[in-house]
Amino acid sequence: MNADFLPQKGGFRNLIAYKLSDNIYNLTYLFAHKFLKKGDRTIDQMVQAARSCKQNIAEGSAASTTSKETEIKLTNVAKASLQELLLDYEDFLMTRGQRKWKIGDPPLEQTRSVIRQDNPTEYYIDKAQAWNSETFANVVVTMIHACDRLLYKLIEKQKLQFLQDGGIREEMSRARREYRSNQTDYNNRKTT
Repeated sequence: MNADFLPQKGGFRNLIAYKLSDNIYNLTYLFAHKFLKKGDRTIDQMVQAARSCKQNIAEGSAASTTSKETEIKLTNVAKASLQELLLDYEDFLMTRGQRKWKIGDPPLEQTRSVIRQDNPTEYYIDKAQAWNSETFANVVVTMIHACDRLLYKLIEKQKLQFLQDGGIREEMSRARREYRSNQTDYNNRKTT
């Protein structure tokens, strides 16, 4: 009998996209409370969008054991939450007349290089103490773009896994057929 037909999943903490989303959440929390006025609804909206990204990656990963559909949907919700957060940061920069980094700008290229090193949140929190609002927002925007690309790739991988392996109903049917086949073989050997 194949008792492992439903292997437990949920290793989201090892996903680079999750680690980056965790950094985005922690930095957004600091940013919103440092650079937005107390009582500004944008504080809660930004923090919630950042949290939604990270939490939906985790929930989707955990749900993958029984539902590829749910996994894909929640990963996409995480991606959508990032887009909401990106707009908040871009609005912040625009409404304050601050510059958004462009491709080829040395600070953008340097930030991209640092992000690829998979640094822990503490690293960024320490660095953030010296950042002004423009630098802070641009660093997080750069992280958002990187995380968005990772989530796109993750969704593509999840879709491929579904096409190759199917969903839970197919897994359960395969396991049941295998069980029945093994029982029939066992019974046939027993009677001969």
